[in-house]
Amino acid sequence: MTRRRRSFRFQFPVLLNLIAAVAAATLLVNFVDAIGSGGTLAISYGSRTVCGIVAGEATQRIACYRGSGEYIAVAPNVSFSSIAGGESSFCGIRSGGYSLLCWNAASANFTVRRVYFNVTVLLENLTYGDDQVCATVVGTGEARCWRGGIRWANTPSAEERFGALSSGLGFTCGILMSSGHVRCWGENPIAGEIESQFGNSSLISIVAGGSHVCGLNETRHLLCKGSNSSAQLGFSAGLDDQYSSLALGLNHTCAVRTSNGSVVCWGGRGEFLSNVTVRSSFESIAAATDFTCGLLSSNYSVHCWGPGWVEGNRTTSVLPLPRTLPGPCVSNVSLCSQCGIYDLSAELCPGSGSVCKPTPCDGIVIRPAPPSLQPSPPPVSPPPGSPSRGLRRGLLAFAVVGSVGIFAGICTVVYCLYTGICCGHKKVHNSVQPTIAAAGRNSNSGSTPPSRSSTLRRQCSRAMRRQRSGTSSKHADRAEEFLFNELSAATNDFSLENKIGSGSFGVVYKGKLSDGREVAIKRGETKSKSWKFQEKETAFDSELAFLSRLHHKHLVKLIGYCEENDERLLVYEYMKNGALYDHLHSKDNVEKGSSVVNSWKVRIGIALDAARGIEYLHNYAVPSIIHRDIKSSNILLDANWTARVSDFGLSLLGSDSDQEQRPMKAAGTVGYIDPEYYSLNVLTAKSDVYGFGVVLLELLTGKRAIFRTGDSSAPISVVDFTVPAIMAGEVSKVLDPRVGRPELNESEAVELVAYTAMHCVNLEGKDRPTMSDIVANLERALILCEDSHGSISNDSIVSL
Repeated sequence: MTRRRRSFRFQFPVLLNLIAAVAAATLLVNFVDAIGSGGTLAISYGSRTVCGIVAGEATQRIACYRGSGEYIAVAPNVSFSSIAGGESSFCGIRSGGYSLLCWNAASANFTVRRVYFNVTVLLENLTYGDDQVCATVVGTGEARCWRGGIRWANTPSAEERFGALSSGLGFTCGILMSSGHVRCWGENPIAGEIESQFGNSSLISIVAGGSHVCGLNETRHLLCKGSNSSAQLGFSAGLDDQYSSLALGLNHTCAVRTSNGSVVCWGGRGEFLSNVTVRSSFESIAAATDFTCGLLSSNYSVHCWGPGWVEGNRTTSVLPLPRTLPGPCVSNVSLCSQCGIYDLSAELCPGSGSVCKPTPCDGIVIRPAPPSLQPSPPPVSPPPGSPSRGLRRGLLAFAVVGSVGIFAGICTVVYCLYTGICCGHKKVHNSVQPTIAAAGRNSNSGSTPPSRSSTLRRQCSRAMRRQRSGTSSKHADRAEEFLFNELSAATNDFSLENKIGSGSFGVVYKGKLSDGREVAIKRGETKSKSWKFQEKETAFDSELAFLSRLHHKHLVKLIGYCEENDERLLVYEYMKNGALYDHLHSKDNVEKGSSVVNSWKVRIGIALDAARGIEYLHNYAVPSIIHRDIKSSNILLDANWTARVSDFGLSLLGSDSDQEQRPMKAAGTVGYIDPEYYSLNVLTAKSDVYGFGVVLLELLTGKRAIFRTGDSSAPISVVDFTVPAIMAGEVSKVLDPRVGRPELNESEAVELVAYTAMHCVNLEGKDRPTMSDIVANLERALILCEDSHGSISNDSIVSL
C-alpha cells in the first residue's frame, strides 16, 4: 500500500476550553466499527492484527495481538480515545483530539509516524479504509483526509459538516449534520451509487464495508446499501430488530442487538455464524475483510471469529489481550448524564474519569444543529410607552461616551498629581520609541545640536502623549537619574568581585544603593573608539527608551540610569538566581545536577514566564517590540525563580502592520538567530519565536545552542540534534538526563513542549507559531504537570 504524507502548518490554542467542552461532548457517540470506523477496538486486516485501548490503567494505551500469536504493547505509552485499522496499518487519536498517530502493523516493531498535530483544531470520528485516513474537526464537523484520500475527486467542501464518518475500500461516507443524509466520495465508483441509494434517508450512525454501507436510523433500525454480491444486504435476521453496534467486512455484515447484546451476522455464505455470538453479550464489534471481533460485556475481553481467523483448528478464539475499554475515558461525569456511566467506570478508568454509556439510550437521538444553524431567539417587542430602539441606542451611546470622558478626566488628574509633571518638579524619563531626528532639522541652527540621547527622550516624551503604553502600564514608573559616584560606591568601584555578567553594551555588576536596595548595574564600555562609543550609545538609548515604558512582571525592571560625560549606566532590579543559561550549562550544575531547575515542572514554568514576557513585547507594547536577542542568558531568575526577559540593547520597534523589516544588518547571537533573518535580512516578530524555540530545546535537552558531542567532533546545533528525534516520536532519547525520566503526569507535558519547540524553529517565519500560541501551549503543559494522571483529559485544557 502506497504511503503518502501531507504536511500541515502548526497552529495553536485559541479559546481552548470552549473546544474542549465540545470535544468532550462529542465523545458520547455510538461505537460502531467496520473496516475503517474508529472506536476502542480496531483491526488491521492485512496483517490480521487486532488492537484495543487498554482498560484498568491510568494511561489508556494501545495493545495489539497479531494472528500469528504475538502480543505487542504499542509505543508511545500515552492515552488514546479512538483507534481505526486499515490494510496494513492502524491509526489512533490521542486523548484530547489534538494528535493523530499511525503505525505500520506489518513491521516487526510497529513503526510509528505522526500524521497530524494541532492543539487548536481537534479531531474526532476517526476512520481508516484500505489506504485513506479521515476524521472530523471537533465543533465544526469539517472532514479532513490524509494519505489515499487526498487524491480523490468529489471530496467534501469546507462548508459540508459531518456528524460521523466511515471508510470502505476506496471510498468514505459521512452523515451530514444538517440533515442526517448520507454523503459519499472516493475513487471507488460504488461511492456515488451508495449515496444515491440512501437518498433522503436520515441516519444517526454509519458503517462502511468493502463495497457496502449500513447505518442506523433514529429508531435504531438498520438500513444497508451498496453491493449485495454475497447477500451482505439480505439480512434475514429480522428487519424489526434494533441494534447498537455494527461491523462490516468485505462481504459480510454483523450487528449487536440492543435487546440482549448478542451478535447476528449475514452474508459470506453463512461462514460468520458462531454459537458464541448468539449466547454472549457484546459491547461493540469490529470487522476485518473476512473475520469479526467483539468486546464481551462480561469481562471486556476480545473474542474473534470467522473464516479469516484461524487459531490452530479453531475459527473462534478469545485473544490474550488486556481488558479493553468499551468507550473512551472522560473526566467530566456530567457529560454522561443522558445515559449514565458504566458501573465499573472507576475500575475501567482509574484516576481518569468514567466511560459514558453510548447514546441514544432509548433508541431516539436528539441531534443538535451545527453552530451556524442554531435558531436565534425571537425578537422581543418593547412594552407600550417605552422609548423606541433608535432613541434607546442614542441614550446608551451618550451614556457610554460620557462615562468614558469622565473616567479619562479623573485618570488624567490623578496621573498629573501622582507624577508631579503638572507642577514641573519631577524629572521622569518617559520614553516610548527610539526615533532619532534627522540631521539639520534643528530650528535654531546657530545653537549647539542637542545630544542624541536628549533628542531621543524629547521625541519619546511627545510620543507618550499620543500613544497608550500597553495593558500592564496603569501608571508610568519613573526611571531615576543617578550620579556616577553613587553607582561607583554601590559596586565597590566596579570591582571584579561585584561583576556578575555582561550585557549587550557592557559589563553587569551587583550593587547596593545607599538606601539598601540591591541592584544590578550595567556599565557601558569605556573604550575611546568612536564606533564603539556609538554602538554603546545606541544600545544604551534603546534599553532606556524601551524599559522606561515597559512594565510587566516577566520583564526585568529598570530602576534608573546615569549619563555623565562618556559614562552610560543602567540600573535594574537585582535577579538573585542569575541567568537560566548558568543553571543549564554551568560546570557546577553539569557535574552535580543539583540545580532547582532540574525539574520538568520548574523548567516548563520558567519557559512559560519568559514566553509571557515576550508575548507582552509583541502584542501589548505600543508600538510593539522585537527583542532580537532571545537566548537563555537573557532570561533571568528572581529570588522566587520567576523568569524575566532582559537586555533590550538590540531591540527594535515592530511594525503595526506586521510587515517585514529590513534593518541595516542582522543582529543576535549565533545559535539563536533566525536563519531567515540572518540570510535574507528579513526581521519579524517570528525571529524572536525562533530564538525562544532554541531556548525550549535547551530546557529539554540541557545542551547549549551550539555544542560538541565529543572532543574531536564538529560543532552541532541543538536544533539539528533534537528536531529529528522529535519528528520520529523519540523525544525521550534527547531529554536532559539530569532531570530524569518524566513521570506519568509529566510525559505528555514534555512532549507538548517538544512539539511546540519544533515548530518554533521552522526555517520560514510564516510556519512558526505566534507567542500567544506558545503561551497557551505552555500553560497547558504546566497544567498537565500538575494533573493527577497522564492522559490529556478535558479538564487539562487551559482556559484562556
